[in-house]
Amino acid sequence: MPKFSFDILGLRDFRFLMLTRMMGVMALQIQAVIVGWQIYSLTHDTFLLGLTGLAEAVPALTCALFAGHVVDISRPHRVYTVCLTVLVLNTFMLLVSAGGLFGAPVANILPFIFSGIFISGVARSFIMPSTFSLLPQIVPRAQIPAASATLTTTFQIGTIAGPAIAGIIYGGYGPRVAWVLPFVLMLVAFVALRCISPDYRHYRSKEQREPAVKSIKAGWRFIFQNKVLLSVMALDMFAVLFGGAVAMLPAFADQVLHVGSEGLGALRAAPAIGAVATALLLSAIPMKRIRASHLLIVVTGFGLCMIGFGLSHVFWLAAGFLALSGVFDSVSMVIRGTLMQLLTPENMRGRVSAVNSMFIISSNEIGAFESGLAARALGLVPSIIMGGIGTLLVVALVAGLSPRLRRTVVETGHEHA
Repeated sequence: MPKFSFDILGLRDFRFLMLTRMMGVMALQIQAVIVGWQIYSLTHDTFLLGLTGLAEAVPALTCALFAGHVVDISRPHRVYTVCLTVLVLNTFMLLVSAGGLFGAPVANILPFIFSGIFISGVARSFIMPSTFSLLPQIVPRAQIPAASATLTTTFQIGTIAGPAIAGIIYGGYGPRVAWVLPFVLMLVAFVALRCISPDYRHYRSKEQREPAVKSIKAGWRFIFQNKVLLSVMALDMFAVLFGGAVAMLPAFADQVLHVGSEGLGALRAAPAIGAVATALLLSAIPMKRIRASHLLIVVTGFGLCMIGFGLSHVFWLAAGFLALSGVFDSVSMVIRGTLMQLLTPENMRGRVSAVNSMFIISSNEIGAFESGLAARALGLVPSIIMGGIGTLLVVALVAGLSPRLRRTVVETGHEHA
């Protein structure tokens, strides 16, 4: 019978890394809810909601490959610290301009909001490879599945708490008080990161420095030669690209469910409710054997949930489908994170994570832009349903084109394929 264990929480530096991630995610989630509601309240334009994704994706994609090279030749902790410093200052700028900290918000807040989104995209492109490179230094190899599940839990807790709190505070007290929250939380994330032990703060890859172009090419070559990692990344990217509906939640909450900012916050938090319960279970009972083929199953479940959500016209039914989608997404995140950690050599972690971040950014932020275009062309509800169907088609295509993915099993010590 499986044995419950939270031994991973006994690692002091992992706890600080976990707190950093959770506070940072919560701050960014709160920021996303406020931005989405302010833009939609001012314009009632689904295209502009989608454009927020593109505004973050362009700088993130542009910087991602260079970010991986920088992390592999630098100290990941130092890179992470610089990124959080930028995000703290960026959030303060939004607090002053869009939140009106020292008076009324500026007359036209849209340029400030989109500038803030752009800066956030640049900083986030360096955070993912930094975290990915730090984790295996802090956590023993045998505990990486539990660590991945625990980080997924904290990510989802931030995703639950952030939108729920943001919706309530924004609805009750307005944008000024709401914008204070992400600023404070980002400060907490910065302090937690600085509490990590000096040994890990000073860690640097042993790889010799090489020209950036050569380094970047080596990262891409490794990905394309490892068909399992490439298939995993591609499956996640295209599935979420078509199936993600988060960017359209402000419009769905208003036009279909007829709920306000509080309802929007609950909808944004709903996927994470299912995800947290699942990730906690996977933290307590880590997967000792990772079957890559299970990704096909959970992504299929995610696509079906998006179809069900699009067909929902009752708030609690819509929230239920979103929560169930979080269950599938949580399992997917743990499988993907563990596979990447165990199949990637130490000197490649920054670049591999940077390539993965490009896939994730493409699916999330460009997916938001695609959702905005589809909503304008097809209508809000049809675009969500067609996106879920697109996810199912992606699963079928990857299953047919990647027989190695279906056969691969990865354990703590070795791989079977």
